[in-house]
Amino acid sequence: MRRLIERRIAGRRLEGFALLDAVVRNQGEGHLVSLFFDSIVTPDVIVPAAGAELKDVYSVGEATFVSYTLPSDVTALFKIADTEIEPVCVDADLRLFEGRNALAAVRNGESAAIVLDWLTFHAEHHDMNAAVVVDRAKPGTDTRFLAELKAGLETRNLICQVVVLTSDLPLGRRDMPSEAHPFCVPEAPGKDRMEIPPPDPWESPIGTLTIYEILRARFLAEARAVANIDVHDLIVPDGPSVFDATVSAKGGMAPLIGRHCYPWRVRKKGDPIHFADHICVQFDARGGRQRWCIAPSKSPEKSIWRLVRVGGAIPDDTRTMRFYRYMALRHPTPLISKIVPKTSLVEHPPLIAQSKTLWQHKPVRMPKLEIAGAADGRGRCAIVTTMKDEGPFILEWLAYHRAIGFDDFLVYTNECSDGTDTLLELLQSKGIVQHRDNPYRDMGLKPQHAALQSAEQEDVIKEATWITCIDVDEFVNIKCGDGTLDALFKAVPDANLISMTWRLFGNGDVHLFDKGPIIEQFFRCADEFARNPHQAWGFKTLFRNMGIFRKLGVHRPKGLNPQLWEEINWVNGSGTALPREMYRNAWRSTSTTYGYDLVQRNHYAV
Repeated sequence: MRRLIERRIAGRRLEGFALLDAVVRNQGEGHLVSLFFDSIVTPDVIVPAAGAELKDVYSVGEATFVSYTLPSDVTALFKIADTEIEPVCVDADLRLFEGRNALAAVRNGESAAIVLDWLTFHAEHHDMNAAVVVDRAKPGTDTRFLAELKAGLETRNLICQVVVLTSDLPLGRRDMPSEAHPFCVPEAPGKDRMEIPPPDPWESPIGTLTIYEILRARFLAEARAVANIDVHDLIVPDGPSVFDATVSAKGGMAPLIGRHCYPWRVRKKGDPIHFADHICVQFDARGGRQRWCIAPSKSPEKSIWRLVRVGGAIPDDTRTMRFYRYMALRHPTPLISKIVPKTSLVEHPPLIAQSKTLWQHKPVRMPKLEIAGAADGRGRCAIVTTMKDEGPFILEWLAYHRAIGFDDFLVYTNECSDGTDTLLELLQSKGIVQHRDNPYRDMGLKPQHAALQSAEQEDVIKEATWITCIDVDEFVNIKCGDGTLDALFKAVPDANLISMTWRLFGNGDVHLFDKGPIIEQFFRCADEFARNPHQAWGFKTLFRNMGIFRKLGVHRPKGLNPQLWEEINWVNGSGTALPREMYRNAWRSTSTTYGYDLVQRNHYAV
């Protein structure tokens, strides 16, 4: 048996679109010709040979495929968009895969070694014995792949039928760069700052979604079952094989749900990345990648194979199978932080076990961390703030926050012209505040960011048990017990982060400066349910200084140490736990997470 067979999609470029493939299949006394296009093509621009009849027209992902029945003695001659052509019709090669457990996959640059490991894994754990791999490489650019794959199949003595299908035309999205680039990774950080390469349809994410119907028409229509994954995906071996589960599924279709996984770090720079390096997942990832496995003989007659689902078929949720998507294989990078925020990664025991036992690999592990700093007791509570020309408002703000229980105040000022800095120096001499000149110019940062970064080195902050960063126009309004921090801590005794959502206060018909207290003059504010403007639900966070985060932030601590994410007990102003999706980047409440029952932050912005 030939383990590796090469096949080709002999596409043809026409005016404004392309005819990708034409597949012929015997049907009774005639034959069925299916034409696959890369764009939407209406039947009225297609004139078939005399005697041909239009059977079906389908659209998949902005592309069309049509089928005609022709008598056996009629040549497949078509006039398409005023161009008379006789397509290179390929005979359906269904016997190659008849009754087999097959994988249908796309390869976009992965090495032959990775494809061989992928085949071996599914052969050993799922009884896979056939695969069709669509090779996206531009003809003539990756000549070693087929030779290495063929040699590897022989060396490993893999008893499976593999077809590698190449294309004369690109199959990727015309508006996207190479899929390997971080811009194409859903969770890659900093996309707004990336320098994006020009579009490259040979290597961009798959865009010609009729490819799955081409695979069915040419090879897979009579397979026992077909799993649609890619060569950087591994289906979790858990009970019956994916193919057995699918054949026994109601309607002959099992949904596949994928989870992204990543290395923490590659051991040596320049080393090829392998499945075994991937030991981490995102603790806050939502949803999953959707794919499918189908038993063609049991699927509805009019079902359509698509990228993430089969149109017209109902998946049997009781047969759901899991797979991992090994992200650094499709998006190779020397720095994992280019394709995923490392603050979101946590080790995943099943992946570690797989790396050690299946691949005999010693992956690079995440550093171990433990809770540090003042983890127990009330301790001292500190505020870090920045000021510029706030003279008339400082004393009230300090007095109020001292009265409710804050112990320490670290204030950074810059370019004051009203005596703010002089007043703060006097207050420092009396032990009420600590005052610093803001070093933002020397640091090349915005004043607020420079102050927070500098504050991290100050003993008053390092030794504090609770810390928050608020401005002089913001007042912590505690609405439980006697209105003090102690009452708030008693109300949420297990919390280590408390987000205080803004209540925006207007001018209350006060038009001129009045030396009276701010909190006495202004008492009209926005409703609690005020989703507009966008900033209305911005929050500031009072947090316990215990090493879960690495640095101060304007709205909340930043730089999560993901090893400690399970130590987080973060509540809103009503004491309700916040979802893990907010742990890394959130700075504002939402309609499902705002709360004002215990504490809010009065914002006297005017």
